[in-house]
Amino acid sequence: MYDTSEIRKGLKIVIDGVPYAVVDFQFVKPGKGNAFTRTRIKNLMTGAVIDRTYKSGEKLEPAEMEDRNMQFMYKDGQGYHFMDQQSYEEMAVPEDIVGDAAKWLLENMLVMVSVFQSRPVSVQVPNFVEIAVSHTDPGLKGDTVSGAKKVATLASGATINVPLFVNTGDVLKIDTRTGDYVERVK
Repeated sequence: MYDTSEIRKGLKIVIDGVPYAVVDFQFVKPGKGNAFTRTRIKNLMTGAVIDRTYKSGEKLEPAEMEDRNMQFMYKDGQGYHFMDQQSYEEMAVPEDIVGDAAKWLLENMLVMVSVFQSRPVSVQVPNFVEIAVSHTDPGLKGDTVSGAKKVATLASGATINVPLFVNTGDVLKIDTRTGDYVERVK
């Protein structure tokens, strides 16, 4: 069990059988009365964020989360299918749990799947991925205004803004946390 003094960002706890992660917290010591901790916690099953206040000394139940290194196989009507790298067991993850990570997924990509009580709760892609450009308009010669961008569609289906010199077929390094172009891979 965790004590309220151990609350920190990213801490995973269980409330009423549902896993939550601490998004933000603030310790408050008023002039009168007992100290308490104000928290913002995110439901790992639904993504909903709620505010919760805990009195000093309260106990919190830790969430027994298991992070599995898995390989993305394919997508079908049941969701996204991943294969565990240790047991070679296949797991179908619903589309709503994959969320925004879906636009960066390519076949055979290694990702981290968090599992709570044998149910997947989140999919985390690497911070940086290398993806080929499947379509973009050609840049115009002489159009070199600094910071000028154009839209490119990637092999994964995502669309991002890229510099004018990027062409169809180029492989780009993308920051998956922000969705921004980082550099062209040689």
